[in-house]
Order: sequence, then C-alpha cells, then structure tokens
Amino acid sequence: MNNTNTLTLEEIQNFEGKYPKQLWYLFLVEMWERFCFYGMRGVLTIFMADQILGLALSDKDANLKYGAIQAFVYAFTFIGGIFADKILGFKKSLLFGGTVMILGNLIIAFSPQEMFYLGITLSIIGTGFFKPNISSMVGELYKEGDSRRDAGFGLFYSGINIGALLGGAVCVYLGTSPDYGWSYAFLSAAIVMVIGLITFILTKKSLGPIGDSPLLNLEPQKRTMREIAVYVGSLISIPLIFIMIKNTDYTDYFMYTIGPLAILFFLYETFKEKDIKAQKKLIAAFVFILFSVIFWAFFEQSGGSLALFAKNNLSPNLLFFNINPNIVNNTSNSLFVIIFSPILGLIWLAMAKKKIEPNTVMKFGLGFLFLAAAFYVFYYTKFFANVEGITSLNIFTLAYLVITFGELCLSPIGLSIMTKLSPKRLSGMMMGMWFLASAYGQYAAGLLGAGMSSPDENASLVTKLQGYTDGYYQLAIYALIAGTLLIVVSPLIKKLMQEVK
Repeated sequence: MNNTNTLTLEEIQNFEGKYPKQLWYLFLVEMWERFCFYGMRGVLTIFMADQILGLALSDKDANLKYGAIQAFVYAFTFIGGIFADKILGFKKSLLFGGTVMILGNLIIAFSPQEMFYLGITLSIIGTGFFKPNISSMVGELYKEGDSRRDAGFGLFYSGINIGALLGGAVCVYLGTSPDYGWSYAFLSAAIVMVIGLITFILTKKSLGPIGDSPLLNLEPQKRTMREIAVYVGSLISIPLIFIMIKNTDYTDYFMYTIGPLAILFFLYETFKEKDIKAQKKLIAAFVFILFSVIFWAFFEQSGGSLALFAKNNLSPNLLFFNINPNIVNNTSNSLFVIIFSPILGLIWLAMAKKKIEPNTVMKFGLGFLFLAAAFYVFYYTKFFANVEGITSLNIFTLAYLVITFGELCLSPIGLSIMTKLSPKRLSGMMMGMWFLASAYGQYAAGLLGAGMSSPDENASLVTKLQGYTDGYYQLAIYALIAGTLLIVVSPLIKKLMQEVK
C-alpha cells in the first residue's frame, strides 16, 4: 500500500523548528483560495445593487441575497466536511471543490448578468468541499498537545488574510473600474484559484497519509462507487441551490431546517460518546459555536450593509489619498490582521510568561467588547457627515481597526479550539459546525443589513446614513451584552473544557 517515498504521519509530526514545511504549502493553497473567495465576496453586494451593469437589485434585496449566498457557502462547508470525513478524504475533497469553484467563476465571468445564479451555485458547492478540509489538514500536522499548534494556525491565518487583502483590492478595483468591469473581477478570481489548485497538486505528496480517503480498507471498487455517489449528489443539488438563491424565501426554509438537524446530529454524536470528559468538551465547543453565530452576524456587515454604506455615504479621502471607499471596506480588515496579528501574539506570549494571559473564553468575551466598540465608531460616523449625507472615510477605517482586534481575539483561536475540543473521529463534523455557525451568522447579517437599508430606492443619502448608523448603534449594544455575558459565565465553560487551554 505504502510506496517507499511517502512520508509517515510520525515523520511529518516530528518536525524541527517552529513550523512544518507542509504548513507553508497549505498556506499558499489557502491564500489563493481566499483571494478568490474574498474577491468574490467584496464585489457581490455592489454588483447585485449595480443598476446598470449588475443585477439591478434594491439595496434591501442585495443585502438579503448576499446573506443567502454566504449562508449557503458556509452551510455547504458543513456538508462537505462530513463527506470528506466519511468518504472522500481531505485531498480528493479539495481537488473536487477547487475545480468546481473555478468553473463557477468562469461561468460568471463569461456572462455576469445572465449566468450569475448558475455560476454562484457552482462556487457555493466548490467552496463547501474545499474550505473546511484545509483547516483540518493543518490540525493534523501536529501531535496531540503540541504547543506549536496555535502558532501554526496563527501563520495559516495570516495566509488567509494576505489572500483576502489581495483579492479584496483586485476584484473591487477591476469590477468598479470603467476600463474593466465585472467580468474581469470574476475572471481574476478563477485564475488565482487555478494557481492554488496547481500548487496543491504539486505539493500534496509531502502530506503523506494526511487527508487520504478514510475508506482505504474497503476494496477499490466499493470505494470508487461511494466517491462517485458524492460527486453525483453534488451535481444533483445544483438546481436546488439555484432555486433557493434566486428566491430568498426558500433560503429561510432551508436555514430553519438545517440548523435544528445539525444540532440533533451533534447531540446524537455527543451522547453516543462513551467518555464523559469528551462529552463535556463537546458541550464547551458547542457554547463557542453558539456565540460565534452572534459574532459573525455583526462582523459580516462588511460584505453587506457596510459595502452599500461605503458605496453611497463615504467620501473617497483617506488621510492624504483618494481611494474607492469599497476597496477600504474590503481590505482594511485584512491589512490590519496582517500587521497586528503577530503583535497581539507577542502580547499573549508576554502575558503568559507573567501568568496573566486571559483564557480562551475570556478572549472570546474580549472579542465581543471590541466588536461593540467598533460598531459604536461606525455609528459615530454620522456626526462627521456633511449636509449631503457623505461622511468621513477616516472614522470608518478607524472602526475597522477596532473590529480587527475583536476578530483576532476570536477567530484564530476558534479554529484551533475546535480541533482541541473534538475527538479525532468527529473533527470534520466539528469544523463543519464551526463553519455552519458562520452560515447562520451570514444569514442573520443579511437580515440585519436588509433591516437597516431604506426600503425606498430613491431615498436621500441623509436618510440612508440615518438608517445604517442607527442600526450600527443597536448592534454595538447587543455585542456589549453578549461580551459581558460570556465573561460572567467563563468559569463554568472553563470547567467543561477541563485540561484544554
């Protein structure tokens, strides 16, 4: 079975130094995939609300559609995670997902207005098979209890953000530029995804057994049949997703169904777990998942209501530059993560040496307090508006700096804590649950954004400014309540986590 030049898991995990070399390969693959994903995400709402060259939707409908598309992307990662766990293995799942994503982007690039819904459906399915599996592979590069794991996820996270920064800037620039247009934005996303997939194909040998099919003990014919069934099933789901995105009422029904089903599945697996300690850890993981839904519902305003706010209500002056406000909306968070992620990492290390580092639950709570502060700053932009309802891009960017600290307290440790709290046999399911929580966050983000946007398309910019900033004020209060609650119950959650830090 094993050819001589394949690395064993032991050889991979016994690496010298801070990072295994495989982490750099996965870092590159993920970076290109995130370029594609965040580039698409950055242009979705403005493309759909573009009355001339886009889909000509109202602000409210663009917000709802954005929420629905993003929710499906993350909901599909839950399904993709389970199929990878049980049938395909991470490697095949990644290749299949990447190929389908490329196809989806090429279709939209070919004909943005007519083929948008078909292309976006393929992108959703592709991302579902691609996204959860690469994080799980990063987790497997480390032995249980290896203290270098958090640093590895930290580095991996910066790869995500370099991709997001490049994609966010390039796709918004191409899409909104009079010289290029939407087709070029979607085409660039397809091209970088091809680069990512080639990188993976060239380096996957170095991963040894990581990500192989879990069904290697079956005879090849049976295994192949099951794999083909997964591919066929994905293709059959195309018309279903297509219909649900086109009519967002159907999205509501889908979201009301998949969440309760996922919770039942989670409870079934938790109670089936014989080890009481493992059960408690799974319950702790579930608390993190629930709070992350709230976090992402607020944070993900960046792709929905904040994108339209940037398009309509912001001046293009940032410090001494003149810049498209939506490029700022789509890249400042990633830029700040790249700059401050290592700095915050050093602060945590210094605090750990003095034995005063906040535990994971406290960090989650802090994340919410930063989130509350950021939305208060978004609200505060209204006091800098001129009579036309155009306000300061500088204050808006400051809010993104604050929100980034919130994200850095929560997201990198979120991925890491899921791999620490779940037993190995459920790692794909728990990663999927983590991403499913994001799906609900995205879905709620669309609803919240639609609630803030003015129902009248011809409303003045002052009215739009009022609607959005009032909405941000309410989000600030809710985030403050959630953060305080988390900090208060943190001793209880810590007990459930037992020895996991």
